[in-house]
Amino acid sequence: MFRWVNKLVPLFEKTFRKHKRPMGKSWRMDETYIRVKGQWKYLYRAVDKAGQTIDFLFRAKRDKVVARCFFEKSIAQNGVPETVTIDKSGSNLAALHEVKAERETPIQIRHVKYLNNVVEQDNRVIKRRTRPMLGFKDFHCTRIMLSGIELMRMIKKWQMKCRGKTPLFPAQKFYSLDS
Repeated sequence: MFRWVNKLVPLFEKTFRKHKRPMGKSWRMDETYIRVKGQWKYLYRAVDKAGQTIDFLFRAKRDKVVARCFFEKSIAQNGVPETVTIDKSGSNLAALHEVKAERETPIQIRHVKYLNNVVEQDNRVIKRRTRPMLGFKDFHCTRIMLSGIELMRMIKKWQMKCRGKTPLFPAQKFYSLDS
């Protein structure tokens, strides 16, 4: 696909993670489908109640092991949430119960359909961005491309800490990632 994207996006993401603002303690988690080479793959996403992206993970399967991996990664980078709102997916619920059992701080699990609308609407933006790309051919390249899309969405949502007192525009924030 785009060779420069495959080389630079992982570096930008690593740098961005160092400057990411802390997120809320009430998470909304969902997965959406992305077609790669004619097969459905899964993009796990979590946002807080204000719509700020907490984390994302692109995987080929949708099961308890992948859901647990997503929760472990999200908690390691953003801290333990107080509440997690999920849909009726059994694999997400089982993984969250396992993660909850290992933690000392309690995690409240909710199945409120309408509270998950925040993440559903955020998934819509990702789908709108990927639809005109004429399909993905390689899983690895798709993972990196989605990482870049998510990274730019987080910058546009003002999720990056500013060093100075004056707020920077998204393009200025992106260019400041190299320092």
